[in-house]
Amino acid sequence: MSSQTPVAEAIPDIPIPEPRRGLRGHPWLTLFSVAIGVMMVALDGTIVAIANPAIQQDLGATLADVQWITNGYLLALAVALITAGKLGDRFGHRQTFLIGVVGFALASGAIGLSSEVSLVIVFRVLQGLFGALLMPAALGLLRATFPAEKLNMAIGIWGMVIGASTAGGPIVGGLLVEHVNWQSVFFINVPVGVVALLLGLVILKDHRAKNAPRSFDIPGIVLLSGAMFCLIWALIKAGEWGWGDGKTWGFLIGSIVLFVLFGILETKVREPLIPLRMFRSVPLTAGTVLMVLMAFAFMGGLFFVTFYLQNVHGMSPVDSGLHLLPLTGMMIVGSPLAGAMITKFGPRVPLVGGMVLTAVAMYGMSTLDTGTGTGAMSLWFALLGLGLAPVMVGATEVIVGNAPMELSGVAGGLQQAAMQVGGSLGTAVLGAVMASRVDHKLPGNWDGAHLPPVPQAQLDKAADAVAVGISPVPKGTPAPIAEKITAVAHDTFISGMGLAFTVACGVAVVAAAVAIFTKRGVNAEAGAGVGHI
Repeated sequence: MSSQTPVAEAIPDIPIPEPRRGLRGHPWLTLFSVAIGVMMVALDGTIVAIANPAIQQDLGATLADVQWITNGYLLALAVALITAGKLGDRFGHRQTFLIGVVGFALASGAIGLSSEVSLVIVFRVLQGLFGALLMPAALGLLRATFPAEKLNMAIGIWGMVIGASTAGGPIVGGLLVEHVNWQSVFFINVPVGVVALLLGLVILKDHRAKNAPRSFDIPGIVLLSGAMFCLIWALIKAGEWGWGDGKTWGFLIGSIVLFVLFGILETKVREPLIPLRMFRSVPLTAGTVLMVLMAFAFMGGLFFVTFYLQNVHGMSPVDSGLHLLPLTGMMIVGSPLAGAMITKFGPRVPLVGGMVLTAVAMYGMSTLDTGTGTGAMSLWFALLGLGLAPVMVGATEVIVGNAPMELSGVAGGLQQAAMQVGGSLGTAVLGAVMASRVDHKLPGNWDGAHLPPVPQAQLDKAADAVAVGISPVPKGTPAPIAEKITAVAHDTFISGMGLAFTVACGVAVVAAAVAIFTKRGVNAEAGAGVGHI
C-alpha cells in the first residue's frame, strides 16, 4: 500500500469520516474538547509534587503519607488504563470520557476540601481511576473522528498538550502554592472539568465499531490489574527497599507469574481483554516497546533534572520550571510539525531521528556540572524536546493506528500503560544507578577533601541526601567546612547524574533501533485479523 493511501480507504468496514456540519462530531472541535480533559490528567502527574511539602506541613503528614499521595495516583492510573480502554470500546468512548472528566473534577474538589491526609490519599486514588477512564477514551475519539490523512496531525497536537502540561506542572504548581494555597492546585481542576464536560456534551459524538466487544473478561482484568500493581509497586518501592531485598523480588516475580497466567488465559477466552493476536503486528509491538524505552529515558532523566536545578543550583520550584521552558517549548512547537512529517513520510524516519536526537541530548546532559550556565542547559533541554516530539506522536499513532478499530480504546490504554511502566522503570533503575554511584564515590570524595572522618552509618545517611543533590551539612558547622561538604556533595551528585544520563543515552540508542520496525497503521481488521498486518 502506498504511503499516501489513507488507512480508511484500504478497509471497507471502516467508514471514512465525512465533512461535518455543525458542532457535533467536528474533528478539530473534538480535539479541542478532549485536549482540555487530557490536560487535567497530565498536569496532575507533576503539579502535585510542588504541593506535597505544603500538604505535609498543613495536615501533619508523614513522609510515607506524602509518598502515597503521589504513588496512589500513579498506581491507580497505571493499573486501570487498559481495562478503562476496554470499557470505552464496549460502552462508547464519549460516555467513558465524560464520566472520567466528571469523576476527575469531583475527586479534585474533594481533595481540596479534605482536612485529613488519609482522605487526600483516597481521593488521589479516585483521581487516578477516573484519569484512566479519560485518557484512552480521548485517543479512541480522535481515532474514530479524524480521517487517516489527518490523524497524525491530531495526535501531534494531543501529544503537545500532554508534553506541555507535564512539563508545565512545576511552574503552575509553584505559582499556585506560593501565591494562593495548596488546595488551589486541586480546585483549579473543577472549572476546567466543567468546561470539558460542557464542550463534550455539545461536541463529542459517540463512535462504535461494528465488532465492538460485548462482554468482559473479568478474570483477565483481575490478573492484568494484579500484574500491573505488582510491577509498578516494586518499581516504586525499589529505592526504599533496595534491589536485592526479598520484598522487591517478591513483587517482581509475582508480577511475572500474573502476566504469564494472563497470557495463557487470553488465548482461551472468547472475548479477551487484550487479544494477543494484536502483538503479531510487528509495528504495534515495536511502537509499544518504543514508548516504554522513550518514557524510561525521558521521565527517568527528568527526575534528576529537577534535583539538579533546585538543590545544586539553588533555584525555586518556579525558577526551575522556567528553566525547563526550552524543553516544553520545543515539544509544543515540534509535536504538530512531527505530525505533519509523519503524515507525509510515515513514522519510521521521524521516530528514528527523534530517538537519535534524544540520545544526543541525554549525552549532552551527562556533561552538566555545578558551573553549567543557563545557555548550555537550554541547548540540551531544547534538543531533548525536539527529539521527544516525533516519538510521542509517532509511537502513539503506530500503536493506535495498527490496532483494529474495535480495540482502539485498548490500544490507547496500552499506549498510556507503556508510558507509565517506562517512566516508573526509568525512575527506579536510574535512581539505583545514582545511589550506587554515590555510595561508591562519596567516601573517596569525602576523604579527598580532607573532611573530618565520620562513622559509616552517618556517611550512609549523608549518601541518601547527596543522591538528590542535598548537601548534608550539620547545624553549627563552621562555614569553611560547610563549603567543602557542599562541594563534595554536589560533585558526587553530578557524577551520579552523569552516569544516569549516560545510561539513558544508551536506552535511547536502543529505542532508535526499535523504531526501525515501525510503520504507518494499516488497521487490518475483520476476517484477516491483526495477525496478517
